[in-house]
Amino acid sequence: MTSTTAPLPSWRPGAARDAVLRFLEDSIALPVKSRVACFDNDGTLWCERPTYAQFDFFVAALRARIAVDESLRDRPELAAVLSGDRAAMGEIGLTRIALALTGLFEGLSPEEFAVEVRAFMARSEHTTLHRPLLSCVYRPMLELIEELRRLEFTISIVTGGGTEFVRAFSQDLYGVPPEAVVGTLIEYDYGRTEHDQPVLRRSSRLHGAANEGPAKVSHIQSQLGRRPVLAAGNSGGDREMLEWVTASDGPSLALLVDHDDAEREFAYLSSAETFAETEPITDVGHRLGWTVISIARDWETVFAATSEGADGGSSQPSR
Repeated sequence: MTSTTAPLPSWRPGAARDAVLRFLEDSIALPVKSRVACFDNDGTLWCERPTYAQFDFFVAALRARIAVDESLRDRPELAAVLSGDRAAMGEIGLTRIALALTGLFEGLSPEEFAVEVRAFMARSEHTTLHRPLLSCVYRPMLELIEELRRLEFTISIVTGGGTEFVRAFSQDLYGVPPEAVVGTLIEYDYGRTEHDQPVLRRSSRLHGAANEGPAKVSHIQSQLGRRPVLAAGNSGGDREMLEWVTASDGPSLALLVDHDDAEREFAYLSSAETFAETEPITDVGHRLGWTVISIARDWETVFAATSEGADGGSSQPSR
C-alpha cells in the first residue's frame, strides 16, 4: 500500500475516523503483548454480496464435478445450489448445504485444497462489481491494519467462513499468517500413503460449532489465547466478539461496518447466518456505543486498487 504522511487517507473526517485515531493513540499505553486486533472477514474486510466468495468457490467446484459426474445432481442439497433455488436452500438448511459442498473436497490434503482456493481467487471476477475478486477488499480496512501493525499489534482474522479457505490467501491479501486465522473448522483424517508416508486428508465433518456468535469468543480464546482490544465486524454473528472487546480494561474499540452505500457497494442490513437475531445489529451498535462505520459517509474510497493488498501498492483507480 502506498505510504502517506497522514494516517487513514481513505477515511473521511468525522466521528468514526476520530474514534479510530483516538484509539490508536491511546493503545500506545498498552503493553505490546496486549495489542491484539481481530477482524471478521466477509463484509468487514471484503465484499460479501451478492454471495460469499467461499460459496462462489464451492459452486465453481460443483459445476466442474458435475461435468464428470452427473449423479451429483441427484443430491437435493446440490441440486438446490445448482438451480439457485433460494426457497429450497432455505428449507434444506445452511448446515446441510455447507456440508454437502464441503464434501466436494473430501480426501484432499491441506496443501491441495489451498492450491485450488488460490487458483480460483486468482482467476475470478466479482459478479456485479466487475473487478477481480481479490480487489474487493476494503481499502480503509487495509489502512487500519497497516496502522495497527505499525504499532506492533497482532492482527487476526476471525471469520464465520472456512478456516482453511481464508488461510489460503490471508498472508498475501492481508499480511495475516495462516495460524492467525480463526474460522469454522473442518476435521482432518490422519492416514498413510501407498509409500507408508503420513498424510492428512480433509473430511466433510465440522470440528465444533460454526464460528459465529458466542463461538467466535470461545474460539479466539482456545486458538489464539489472547483477548483482543480491537474487534471489527458487520453482522449479528460478530456481536459477542464486539461486546467482549469493550468489556475489557483499558483502551478498546468495537467497529461495526454499516453497508449503506448502494452506489459504490451494496445497501443492506447484515445478519447472522446460523441463528436468528432479536435486534438489528446497527441498533445494537448505536445502543452500546460502538463505532458504527457508514460506508457512504465515512469512506472516501471503498475498494483497494486492482492489484493492491496488505503488502503492495497500485496506481490503478479504486471506487
